[in-house]
Amino acid sequence: MNTTPHRGRVAVIGGGPAGMATALSVHQAGHDVVLFERYPRARAAGNILNLWPAPIKALTLLGVDTEDLGAPCHTTFRNARGRVRVDVKLPENVIREYRGGFIGLLRPELYERLLNALPPETLQVNHTVERVEQDREGARLHLSDGRIHECDVVVGADGIDSLVRRTLWGDSPKREHHLHIFGGFTFDDTFAARRGESVISHSSTTQGAWTAIRNKGRDGFQWWVLTAHYADEEFTEDLHTAASELARGFADPLPRMIAATDPANVQRWQLRDRKPLKQWSKGRATLVGDAAHPTSPYAAYGAGMATEDGYFLGRRLAGVDLRDYAEVRRALDEFETPRKPHTARQSQQAYILGQLFHRAPAPLRPVRDMVFDHTPLLQKVVGDSSPAQIVKQLDEIDRAEGRFSIATRNHSG
Repeated sequence: MNTTPHRGRVAVIGGGPAGMATALSVHQAGHDVVLFERYPRARAAGNILNLWPAPIKALTLLGVDTEDLGAPCHTTFRNARGRVRVDVKLPENVIREYRGGFIGLLRPELYERLLNALPPETLQVNHTVERVEQDREGARLHLSDGRIHECDVVVGADGIDSLVRRTLWGDSPKREHHLHIFGGFTFDDTFAARRGESVISHSSTTQGAWTAIRNKGRDGFQWWVLTAHYADEEFTEDLHTAASELARGFADPLPRMIAATDPANVQRWQLRDRKPLKQWSKGRATLVGDAAHPTSPYAAYGAGMATEDGYFLGRRLAGVDLRDYAEVRRALDEFETPRKPHTARQSQQAYILGQLFHRAPAPLRPVRDMVFDHTPLLQKVVGDSSPAQIVKQLDEIDRAEGRFSIATRNHSG
């Protein structure tokens, strides 16, 4: 006989894509969820963003409005002169469903759409969690205002400097990539003929890339340039000027896109991550997004993997009695087991590619570039393997959705 399931209590720390996706999926799984954000609002920590089809699919299933979200693009990797090195080809059925493979958008619009999908009162802003405690009976979050929030499961979605990660596994050093990136966007109509394209180019020392975007019904383009820069060296140059200098010598339209960009729409950030954890969960707590696997933007998959994490975690908690410690442990282990190889692969590949393209010794750079220009190596490493990973994640979502439907049906009253 069907019975109404017990509604568990889940606390999520961190109001980024990982936290909001987790809250949405946990809510759909039938549990009570609170999302704690220390800032006055859930705020985008950057400007430009790309998503692959798998996170778009997850967002749609989570109830997020994905209609006209971003500009679907076909992606190629090229040398600085424009010679194609890699053609990223997804299956035709995926391209038909998502109108392309690589979705270009601005990060604030993704936040807005996630926020609009959250149930009322889920997000609690201006709430700083200072300490997390747990035992077999439950977990307790100690807030900066002195209150204690009790729950059954804690999810750390609190980024690369995660309190939850540090509580579970101790501190670990950040891995500096000694690279920095400049990114900006423009809605100049001059480049309209290049809509639907994403081009990622490399000179001997610098990556220069651009991709079509769509933001709130408006077509435009985002761009970025990336090169070596030691993390402990102060940077004081004008961002727009520095980006323009780095793009000099790249094929059109990258230099013109940067020239057409309002300097106020240019940002810079230093690349860093942490080595992948062997285990995410301990007791009644687990990690998602950058708290579990901080990833360089070289993967163009950080926000996407964070969104997928939140989706899969909530699906796995469907039908689980969160009062039962053994059930919680089993569910958290089954959540992270298939996620760890995928996310670790993306994180490590992003780090390795960054070092290969930007920190190779000068005598080796001509040999590297000749190999990339005249052999299929880069096509196999990036152009073939990345689409295969995307298709695999789409299939994983289908399987998770099937299990989720059974779990929610069996526990409906």
